[in-house]
Amino acid sequence: MSKQVAVILSGCGVQDGSEIYETTLTLLRLDQLGISYRCFAPDIPQHHVIDHHSGAVAPGERRSVLVEAARLARGDIDSLEGLDADDFDAVILPGGFGAAKNLSNFAEAGSDMVVHDGLVEVVGDFHSARKPIGLMCISPALAPKLLGPGIAVTVGHDPGVAGAISAMGGLHRSCGVEDIVVDFENRVVSTPAYMLATRISEAATGIFKLVDRIDEMMDL
Repeated sequence: MSKQVAVILSGCGVQDGSEIYETTLTLLRLDQLGISYRCFAPDIPQHHVIDHHSGAVAPGERRSVLVEAARLARGDIDSLEGLDADDFDAVILPGGFGAAKNLSNFAEAGSDMVVHDGLVEVVGDFHSARKPIGLMCISPALAPKLLGPGIAVTVGHDPGVAGAISAMGGLHRSCGVEDIVVDFENRVVSTPAYMLATRISEAATGIFKLVDRIDEMMDL
């Protein structure tokens, strides 16, 4: 039976949703390895909508995280409420500011953030079942609130985010863009991706390593 991985998205677009390249590279590598995947996103309003051309907030616009994430999944996506950890062997959260604005309020609250209740529940189920968890870009910042203290993750070298992770009880490990950090005890794998990447090929190297390690851990 094929391995099954859940991919949790937070919208569509680096500034207000899931990072498009990170998501695409994740799905590409899963497919290359013959691993089946299913995308999920919370059925909630976005924190705000960013005009990705100007970089400014689009006044008066309202969008759904699930509807926007469906763009990345080519419409083949389910609500996060329908995600049951028993049906999957691992879970991966691509980055993008949607993780810090829609899945949590980290972008505003920092170490005082609150994470979406449904996300805490479902990712906690994967953790309790000792199923591998992949986090990339800014999403590792959610680890202390998602999984508890003492878990080693990376966002690269960003001192502000690293400090917030430490303040929440997490363990930050510095890491290059093309590498990963693995917490073997907690079965969590993270990579900086576009926290550091300046080229898509740089992001791809780290993301492929993350997916490859998740693949190996599903066999253990």
